[in-house]
Amino acid sequence: MRVLVADDSRVMRQIVIRTLRQAGYDWWEITEAPDGAAALEMVVADDPDLVLSDWNMPEMTGIELLRTMRAQGIETPFGFVTSEGSTEMREQADAAGALFLIAKPFSAETFRDTIDPFLA
Repeated sequence: MRVLVADDSRVMRQIVIRTLRQAGYDWWEITEAPDGAAALEMVVADDPDLVLSDWNMPEMTGIELLRTMRAQGIETPFGFVTSEGSTEMREQADAAGALFLIAKPFSAETFRDTIDPFLA
């Protein structure tokens, strides 16, 4: 499973990756993108199996990334891991085609409970 983690904070990318490993996804091949624009380039070039993205990033936000991917016909499964989880954001994410939105703070158990249903 090839996964792209997009977040403008290097520390947060490392936290997400560590939490994925703790959740039992230690076999995943994980790459990182520092913003939405870089993530889009990587999705087009590398076609990952899953994108996990922050919402608020420079260059291109996570929701802009998702909407751009879908507008270009890219149907890569997509989930948000972000500091905010308002009802409005969840509705926007769902309408744009996101599988889920995990709000910080999160745990390995949260990741398993949220991600596992989409792996079956």
